[in-house]
Amino acid sequence: MKNKKQRSSLLKLLYELHNEQVVAYPTEAIFGLGCNPDSEIAVNKLLDLKKRSWKKGLILIAANYKQLLPYIDDEKLLGKTAKDILSSRHNPVTWIMPAKIITPQWLTGQFSTIAVRVSQHPLVHTLCSHFGKPIVSTSANISGLKPCRTSYEVYLQFGKNVPIIHELVGTSLNPSEIRDALTGKLFRQG
Repeated sequence: MKNKKQRSSLLKLLYELHNEQVVAYPTEAIFGLGCNPDSEIAVNKLLDLKKRSWKKGLILIAANYKQLLPYIDDEKLLGKTAKDILSSRHNPVTWIMPAKIITPQWLTGQFSTIAVRVSQHPLVHTLCSHFGKPIVSTSANISGLKPCRTSYEVYLQFGKNVPIIHELVGTSLNPSEIRDALTGKLFRQG
């Protein structure tokens, strides 16, 4: 982190994550809402804020592939390696991967897969590194509204209900591409 104010903001977000709260932070293209993926309480708060159905499932973002291993069943990747999958693009890509049988349904929704991304955004990388695991990540917006690209837009949609770190989003113009790790099938263009 660059300065004392940024470190203080990061510590506040980490405190909130550890206390089952939802936080807002910049990602590669838009602001995200995130929480502790192992807390059903936190995930339900996030879904309530977004007015989003649990059935859709959620994305986990991480500082590195190792952080995702408790949630994904990488043995089902049919010989593909994490390096093959994660190093294949320069733009942010969210991968749909087989979920471990123990991965909570509040993360997978109605699916047997889970969406994951190793983030290249410096703040997200730092946040996940210090948190020690991935965080849930979904676009910072109420379902049906445009995703927020600034901290001010997050404030306009959610008010003081969500702690925000006031940093800039990355240079990507669109939310991450979404692809199936097994087949390469494109679900959402980045």
